[in-house]
Amino acid sequence: MYQTILFDLDGTITDSREGITKSVQYALATIGIYEEDLSKLECFIGPPLRDSFCMFYKDDINESNVEEIVAKYREHFEPKGIFQNKVYDGIPELLKTLKENKKKLALASSKPEVFVRRILEHFSLVQYFDVIVGSLLDGTRENKPEIVAEALHQLFGEHPDFEHTAMVGDRKFDIEGAKNQHVTAIGVQYGFCSPGELEEAGADFIAETVFDLEEILLRKE
Repeated sequence: MYQTILFDLDGTITDSREGITKSVQYALATIGIYEEDLSKLECFIGPPLRDSFCMFYKDDINESNVEEIVAKYREHFEPKGIFQNKVYDGIPELLKTLKENKKKLALASSKPEVFVRRILEHFSLVQYFDVIVGSLLDGTRENKPEIVAEALHQLFGEHPDFEHTAMVGDRKFDIEGAKNQHVTAIGVQYGFCSPGELEEAGADFIAETVFDLEEILLRKE
């Protein structure tokens, strides 16, 4: 039985597709790259932002200008894109049920922590989480193993309860972060994963819907 559950944000708690892709679109336009098809920018949902810009637009963006591009992304995201977002159906009820069942909950996202808190507060979800961990605005603590490790440290100190802890997320990065920190990895297919991504990453369980996720999280051993 899981007593502690870590959740990813984008693609797991909220559908942030519109806000993220439009902010990427805005940032790219400032350097003369005009992408009209927002679906092509969904690859930015999940991995650290700096890595994504350098990976997917490596001919135009590198370490010399990536901070400028990230700043432009945030110029659009902070006042507008952050709220072009919606909570997945069933998530508030799931979080409420988990807390009623005395579970400890953490939010573990590669998104900057300051934005994570604003989103959770905006959607009245912040009260469900005992710990909220995100990346820092200077680009540190961005990868998922670091995020999961910090969440576990804040929850448990030096002695995490690995056996009764699970990480829930929609991308391979979430599964890899869970595996790196020796906790159960639960993938959700309703987010932004590509076909077979969660299986290939080694997810211990996969939920197709929020209802399926609730069954997994409340399953008794």
